[in-house]
Amino acid sequence: MKLNEIQDRTLATRKLLHTTVFAQCFSPCGRYIAAANNYGNIAIFSLSAVLSPEATDDSFKPIYTFVASEEGAIFCLASTDILLISAGAGNIHAWKWADILNKAPKQVWAWAVPKKNQFTIPEVNSIVVDQQEESSSRLFAGCGDNDVHVWDMEAGQQLVSLSGHEDYIHCVATKNKGRECVSASEDGTIRIWDSRTEGEAVHIIEPYKQEICARPEFGKWLGCVAMDPSEDWLVCGGGPQLSLWHLRSINPTTTFDTPGATQKHVMFYEDAMISAGSKPLVHHWYINGDLKSEVPCTPTSVFNVSINTNSDTHKVLCVAGNSAKIDVCTNFGYRASSLIFTQD
Repeated sequence: MKLNEIQDRTLATRKLLHTTVFAQCFSPCGRYIAAANNYGNIAIFSLSAVLSPEATDDSFKPIYTFVASEEGAIFCLASTDILLISAGAGNIHAWKWADILNKAPKQVWAWAVPKKNQFTIPEVNSIVVDQQEESSSRLFAGCGDNDVHVWDMEAGQQLVSLSGHEDYIHCVATKNKGRECVSASEDGTIRIWDSRTEGEAVHIIEPYKQEICARPEFGKWLGCVAMDPSEDWLVCGGGPQLSLWHLRSINPTTTFDTPGATQKHVMFYEDAMISAGSKPLVHHWYINGDLKSEVPCTPTSVFNVSINTNSDTHKVLCVAGNSAKIDVCTNFGYRASSLIFTQD
């Protein structure tokens, strides 16, 4: 074997060992999953191949990998019926799913986050697309400049910047058909905004000031937030205990105990909740705070849990974090297999 080949293999091995998968997203047809890593790459996996009884070792590797960011890590992905959207270091990029699945991705557009000074380009930590009307949708981006920036996706126009957080934003969600935005920040606050105006936040929630939520040993930062389908309830967590808030009274009603662990991802699913964070576990919760199940996973720290709701025949729960392996759970109570984010 030539020296160059040995060096290339050594580099590939090192990259694999240091890979972190920050985000994942299912294709509109539900037959594929896209995953994004700390090197700015997006890998596409075939769920049909993974779930096939004839699956081989190659079935769990990407069918295609491409560089989606020259600037660095990709922290978040979002999807529409047509586009896959990626963001992290640098600009927000959009790609057509049709081109990606044909292994010929072409950038449809790239939007720059407004810069507060000429030297710093804010990273994007969280994005969400919210359909406004049949022909209108908005993109919300929670950024490292402490602001949420909102774009009209059809016009490609930046509409407003929601300012008020005192530290960078980890997570954003929407409510009221996108007319309101919810953001979770390193400053320890959840802010609820009227996304149509650049005014101050309508409500500010501070879990670290509540006795049932506070965990001073972990700090006040908030890493995740989600709305329930009725939009009457909000769940958030991070340094403070994962907690459920009633939005009409703006009070915490329930906490979810994760001793020694901080939560970086949370979601409502059917009549339960799912969370994960700084331990190699995915927690399934009853809404009353009782633990339904605790599922071990490969990443020692989890950044994203996603459920494929786009295809009944390919319905899986996938877990991504500080590992090149992405766990696939066909039955949500255990890991059935793992994808592996190899580099081309």
